[in-house]
Amino acid sequence: MTTLWSWFIASLRAPWFLWTMIIINGLGSVYGFVWYAYQLEMTSPAFLRVFVPDSPTASTLFTLVLITLLVGRSVPALEAFAAVTNFKYGVWAVAVILAGAAVGDELNWQHYMLMFSHGGMALESLLYARFYTLQLRHIFYVAAWTLLGDLLDYTLDIHPWLADELEPYDHIVGWATLGLSLFSLWLIYALVRFFRRRKRS
Repeated sequence: MTTLWSWFIASLRAPWFLWTMIIINGLGSVYGFVWYAYQLEMTSPAFLRVFVPDSPTASTLFTLVLITLLVGRSVPALEAFAAVTNFKYGVWAVAVILAGAAVGDELNWQHYMLMFSHGGMALESLLYARFYTLQLRHIFYVAAWTLLGDLLDYTLDIHPWLADELEPYDHIVGWATLGLSLFSLWLIYALVRFFRRRKRS
């Protein structure tokens, strides 16, 4: 088992694995923007649209991180934005779908597909944490962006659309999302520090 895990971790930076991840994340990002097309069209004023497609924006940023790894480069600010948002919205989507089901939303194949793909988003952010070069100041940059996004999402009602059954609880979802943002910021930085210390020992 240890040998298999070591092979898997080593494969994370192998060109064939990175290309596979780039293609999967890239196609998923395209699908995500198509998914948000109608909500983007309905969002006004237009400058708020940058805050609407949370998941596909996050997966696009992570795709760019994978490309930088492929070419042997690192962009710490990009890593911070990608890792935090990709983890946050990966967990958020799974949690919101399950919460909707808990209050009566009937799940279909799309829900399960979304939970699988978004769970993968969260997982990849954690797996690649061992390669991030971000610093604490980059986490603060992401904190400003994500917390502003949360504020706008739940005061201007531009958050990703919820199941009808979950709409009466959108204020609870808003507070939970804020908590998830703070947890995501802490977790990514804590993991980076952990792997950095381990490399030094």
